[in-house]
Amino acid sequence: MGAGLSSLLDTRDDNGPGLGELPENCVAVILGRLSPPEICKFAKVNKTFYGASLGDVVWETKLPSNYEVIVSKLCSECSKGVSKKDVYHMLCGPIRFDAGTKEMWMERKSGKMFMSISWKGLRITGINDRRYWSHIPTDESRFHSVAYLHQIWWLEAEGEVEFNFPAGDYSLVFRLRLGKSSKRLGMRVGNYVDKVHGWNIKPVRFQLSASNGQHSSCECFLKEVGTWKNYHVGNFTVGTGHIPIKIKFSMAQIHCTHTKGGLCLDSVIICPCESVEGS
Repeated sequence: MGAGLSSLLDTRDDNGPGLGELPENCVAVILGRLSPPEICKFAKVNKTFYGASLGDVVWETKLPSNYEVIVSKLCSECSKGVSKKDVYHMLCGPIRFDAGTKEMWMERKSGKMFMSISWKGLRITGINDRRYWSHIPTDESRFHSVAYLHQIWWLEAEGEVEFNFPAGDYSLVFRLRLGKSSKRLGMRVGNYVDKVHGWNIKPVRFQLSASNGQHSSCECFLKEVGTWKNYHVGNFTVGTGHIPIKIKFSMAQIHCTHTKGGLCLDSVIICPCESVEGS
């Protein structure tokens, strides 16, 4: 498409101007049908295309339908008087909120919204007791640290979030790893898989409930050692009413017949369903 449009820009005939001399408002209509990377590419064609590429009418089509509500919650102070293009780049973030325990961003190409909730934003059994947990700095996490479980009899990790998600279908996953490991400055530090125990005796139970009545639950054994894995808890759907939805979620292994340990807990991720299906 890019090659075809570029050739048209230089095309003239005796009946009138070429495509390169279209009025700016007409160019804006064309750009509004392109993806953000394509818009930025064609902004280099000439001054008319560059001027059109800055227009609100172009970038508003790339924003979530309820972007004004999202912006008012996440970055209302820094969004006053800015263009729709700036709002787009602002939402591509990431944007931290709730004392830095949550992060939200928009995927540039699709315009879909994602949210990550740090382990620091969850209620976790014994999380501040060093007999059970360590807090490990690492660049393998968006939040630059993970919680590592040494050993415990009763494990529960639960949380909730209320937000005006754009209409669509979403999945919720827990990002976990069996085995203590971290990276600093690109170098892997430690990999204590011998400390992993107890997860093959009883399954972990995951649950999700939404304020609109949707519920999900599942059980699974944690098996894969040495790699980060997203454990899918369930899906929920957000309607077009632009009202906030509250999501509650949890993971638990509360069978006290044995101890379990060697688990890294990073975060909970809320993302469009197709992102999970495609991973």
